[in-house]
Amino acid sequence: MNIIIAILIFGFIVIFHEFGHFIVAKSCNVRVNEFMIGLGPRLFGKKFGETDFSIHLLPFGGACVMEGEEEDSEDNRSFQKKPVLQRFLIVAAGPAFNFILAYILSVVLIAGTGYTPPVVGGMIKDYPAEKAGIQKGDEIVKIDNYDVHFYQEVSYYSLFHPGKEVKLTYIHNGKKINTVLTPKMDKTTGKYLIGVSGGNVSKKANIGECFSYGGYQVKELVYVTIQSLKMLFTGSLGINDMSGPVGIVKAVGDSYNKSISYGFFTVLMQMIYWVVLLSANLGVVNLLPFPALDGGRLVFFIIEMFTRKKVPEKAEAIVNGIGFVILMALMVLVMGNDIRKIFIK
Repeated sequence: MNIIIAILIFGFIVIFHEFGHFIVAKSCNVRVNEFMIGLGPRLFGKKFGETDFSIHLLPFGGACVMEGEEEDSEDNRSFQKKPVLQRFLIVAAGPAFNFILAYILSVVLIAGTGYTPPVVGGMIKDYPAEKAGIQKGDEIVKIDNYDVHFYQEVSYYSLFHPGKEVKLTYIHNGKKINTVLTPKMDKTTGKYLIGVSGGNVSKKANIGECFSYGGYQVKELVYVTIQSLKMLFTGSLGINDMSGPVGIVKAVGDSYNKSISYGFFTVLMQMIYWVVLLSANLGVVNLLPFPALDGGRLVFFIIEMFTRKKVPEKAEAIVNGIGFVILMALMVLVMGNDIRKIFIK
């Protein structure tokens, strides 16, 4: 059951992404030949209007197949016949819909579980925060140029900027105070810490806070994803720290198994969180300026906007083909590593 739920979650996120492409394509009067749910061999489908809606064997992925997107077409409603701005919007709609989905469900999640404000719950003796005069009950509102809204963001910032001196803004007795801290290495955990603890008290959100903190949560997840990608490209993270579809399904399944003993509501909130997390991640990753990803295609459109000339379709196809091969090789590598981690603890 847990694996089925994980697959359904992953599939739903991808379908919503493709629906973004679909709905904007239709609004731009582009002919959509097929809307695929899943990949691999076709199982069944039904045509509604001009679009064939089909279910395929492999539950991962999907596609919005537009006329003239990958092949030459004389149809005036083909993708390539549309103005560059419309093509840009159609491609950008996929990642945009991932962020929309993440935001909508973040609002639901905050309404159901509340949020953990960045209030200091305790101090670690002889660490920078204590020496700077920060006290229990103070609220951290900013680290460098990053606005803090949840307690976990304090930990994330320290994780992504280990040992870096930080400008911290906090509220003490209603007064905003600025200070500068240099995190100290904790020999037990091997991490740099400023020396505060907390994050155990959840605050119930009112209607206005549900909408605002829903946005803050998406911002936090986007930040974490971008910083993680930076660490990956700089070598701070390796292949063992990455997860593909297999690893994600296992993680979601494990989360389901752990939360099921707490009742339906806890399971529901936990699964919604996974949708929010994965949807925000997918939105960021798809915007990377890498061939075969939506972000890579957007780069070609931006070039076209500035030069007023289309990038030759043959050149674009070659670049995207190379990018696709690299992505598939990386996916196979990551999936193999996921399977290895399942069987080798």
